[in-house]
Amino acid sequence: MAFRLKLVPQDTKIDFFRWQFLTFGISSAMIVLSVVFLVMFGLNFGIDFKGGTTIRTESTQEVDVGAYREALQPLGLGDVAISQVFDPTFGPDQNVAQVRISAQDGVESVTPETINAVEAALKEVDSSITFPSVESVGPKVSGELINTAIYAVLASLAAISVYIWLRFEWQFSIGAIVSLVHDVVITMGVFALFQIKFDLATVAALLTIVGYSINDTVVVFDRLRENLMKYKKRALRDVMNLSVNETLSRTVMTSGTTLVALIALLVLGGDVIRGFVFAITFGIVIGTYSSIYVAKNVVLWLGVKRDWSKKDPKEAAFPGAEAP
Repeated sequence: MAFRLKLVPQDTKIDFFRWQFLTFGISSAMIVLSVVFLVMFGLNFGIDFKGGTTIRTESTQEVDVGAYREALQPLGLGDVAISQVFDPTFGPDQNVAQVRISAQDGVESVTPETINAVEAALKEVDSSITFPSVESVGPKVSGELINTAIYAVLASLAAISVYIWLRFEWQFSIGAIVSLVHDVVITMGVFALFQIKFDLATVAALLTIVGYSINDTVVVFDRLRENLMKYKKRALRDVMNLSVNETLSRTVMTSGTTLVALIALLVLGGDVIRGFVFAITFGIVIGTYSSIYVAKNVVLWLGVKRDWSKKDPKEAAFPGAEAP
């Protein structure tokens, strides 16, 4: 006898519109708070967007941020940010820190002489310190990267909007775009609130979130279109509930299995990819929520036509299904 794992019962009858005003209020509040966080705190741009140099240090001794800062003060480097890096994968004698030197006015990048001076000054504080990596990005390049990142996200949203419009109807396109903007804005708001580093890898994560979320939304929309042709006399709300219930098992299974891998990466993957993995992990959670509670709600409020198919309703019905 074969064993089949079922995370969701075969025939669910959940009313996803029962709390539609509550979920709408929660989504609206999260978007407003995200915008407030973005305005108040801003994003913690990485070197990719801000320009400057990041020096990663590693030592067998404990990191003393105050001593590091005091050692670098005579060099007159301007804005220098020093932070200790914590990671459960580090050993007991692995103490890691990051020294971020902002781009200097009129200078494309920090010179090798300055980097050598920084390393020498830190070695005076801790003779066992090493410097595994040094990353530098000029202010001109970082400005171009910001513009390119914005264009990439906007272009993806525009392309998806056209695709949904052509495949379904304009109401579905608006619902999908509202859902995607909801996901991206809230994810960026979380990054602003917790000051998680926002770099090119995070932009790649946002684009991944957009693709994952729209894939889930299209699955629901496709089933909705089939059911609209099949049950022409049912209320739109009932057909939407039926469609989400029919695709719920697929949604939970896909999101759940993806999250298992992502959580493992989040815990064990190290701090280098933590921002990227966190963005995708949070994005999948919020994207699954928006596919169920945001996209279809917008379509319900806008309304949709019911004459996609000229077939006889009895011919369109699946075997065993009730006639519309």
